[in-house]
Amino acid sequence: MDPYKLLRNILPDVLVDNFDIVNFEKSSERFDIWLDEKKVLLREERKNKSIISYGFGDYRRIQDYPIRGRSCFLHVRKHKWLDKSSGEIFSYDWDLSDYDGTNLNAEFVSFLKDGD
Repeated sequence: MDPYKLLRNILPDVLVDNFDIVNFEKSSERFDIWLDEKKVLLREERKNKSIISYGFGDYRRIQDYPIRGRSCFLHVRKHKWLDKSSGEIFSYDWDLSDYDGTNLNAEFVSFLKDGD
């Protein structure tokens, strides 16, 4: 069994494709899943040698839909990048047009669209 097939049925595809699960906890009341954005530059920036990895932002806790009668909390953090030529520190915002009409909650959409 491919665990990613299972994850695709539990978590939004945008998370499975672009974030790594770094921790998971289960209690009698809730699931907590920690996710870090993958260290991948967008295609148009891969050739720009002045852009380097700059760690992560803070975790944002987002309550997702319950799983098996337990609350589900996603602890998600985005990768930060430094453009050495300008000194700008940035994070990517995500184009969610592919997810229009899906069950992504508003807090999660806001997090993915926020560029810092």
